[in-house]
Amino acid sequence: MTIRDARCACGALTAQAEGDPVRLSVCHCLDCKRRSGSAFSWNATYDADRVAIAGESQTYRRGSDDGYWVRQSFCPQCSVTVFYEIEQRPGMISIPAGAFADPAFPSPTIEVYEDRACFWLPDLGLPREP
Repeated sequence: MTIRDARCACGALTAQAEGDPVRLSVCHCLDCKRRSGSAFSWNATYDADRVAIAGESQTYRRGSDDGYWVRQSFCPQCSVTVFYEIEQRPGMISIPAGAFADPAFPSPTIEVYEDRACFWLPDLGLPREP
């Protein structure tokens, strides 16, 4: 069984994920762009019982474009988001793929909010969420 370790920049908050993600997505929503500081976010979603969180975290809860809540958990020392939960996926934990810092991490399989993608990004050719 594959075990993957994600962590914040200072290493005080970690998430250990067991097995393969059930969802690998690229999100172009404006909030994910703000959270990631990039043109999109790349996210790995797991069943919550497959993720072990260690360390202190602070939580920021916000609304999504669709009116559901999103709860981001980040390190109080370095402010990096290590995991988040969304109302639309109960019992699941999403981890920004960059937190794994693994160049061999599996590629995304679905794209969301593609209508908000930066015009200069190439078409990723991924299925889009209905």
